[in-house]
Amino acid sequence: MLSFLSHNSSLLLIFAAIFGFIFPAASAAVFPYLPYILFFLMLFTLLGIQQRLLIKLLAQRSIWLYAGFHSIFLLLISSSVATLAGASTSLTLAISAVAATGSLFATPAIARSVGLEPLKAMAMTIASTLLMPIVLYATLMLFQNDSVSLDIHSYVQRLVIFIFGPMIFSAVCYHVIPHNLLHRVHGKLSQVTILLVLAFPFGLIGPFREVFNQSFSTGIFFLTIGLAICAFYFIVGYVVYYRHGIDEGLLAAITSANRNVLLTFTVAGSYLGPDFIVLMGAIQLPTYCLPMLVKWINRYLSQVAIHKPAKN
Repeated sequence: MLSFLSHNSSLLLIFAAIFGFIFPAASAAVFPYLPYILFFLMLFTLLGIQQRLLIKLLAQRSIWLYAGFHSIFLLLISSSVATLAGASTSLTLAISAVAATGSLFATPAIARSVGLEPLKAMAMTIASTLLMPIVLYATLMLFQNDSVSLDIHSYVQRLVIFIFGPMIFSAVCYHVIPHNLLHRVHGKLSQVTILLVLAFPFGLIGPFREVFNQSFSTGIFFLTIGLAICAFYFIVGYVVYYRHGIDEGLLAAITSANRNVLLTFTVAGSYLGPDFIVLMGAIQLPTYCLPMLVKWINRYLSQVAIHKPAKN
């Protein structure tokens, strides 16, 4: 059963988002447990990574240049476009917070499922996640007013628990538990992680459905913004990194478009304004459609490369 779920994970993620939209009460029941599920997903993912190779990758300048592109460059572009388009302060803050967010911790698994390098995806994910607190803090301070006031103590406490906690715990496990045993245990746990990932699109889309219930036009408006954000980050990521090869372009594209918005919400919560939780739900369906899209693009580009006539 678990192997079936793993094999069909791309399609199941889309269905999870659709079912969460159809059954908002069930989605709302799952939502409070998502931060805990996120903690264990991050932990299980990190336990399966070869940490020495990961640290070597994290020492590379290119990984941190990507993190800057992911969190700072795309933030500046997104917030500028939102401001020029006349978006409200709350919506601009929501869009900026999404842009400041690190990549999904499910990205390495998604990268593996579409034939891309999972270890590099993990390094890019961790780098963007480590940069996120600084960029998000600067963003919140910029928008801080009477309605948005940042509690530094609470912010740091959540950072320690939900970002550094899984990283430190996995590092301790790696040094204490024999590697053979650790990898054997992780082999079993990795089959369960797909169930954890399915909880996110299902549990996060509920607030977006509530907006649809109140106003269909407002729901379509947020869905359009969600689609635009995912498409823009995907296209820009691919265009910027395509010069390093098709695989590098696709890896940057899917890592850029996958946003761990639950982690941002867990860390910053009410400081993000009322529009963030709606936008967080609106990007679920387009985000989890990406793996199937990348599979199709990768297959198409590979066929084009095979049939492309060689230069004399």
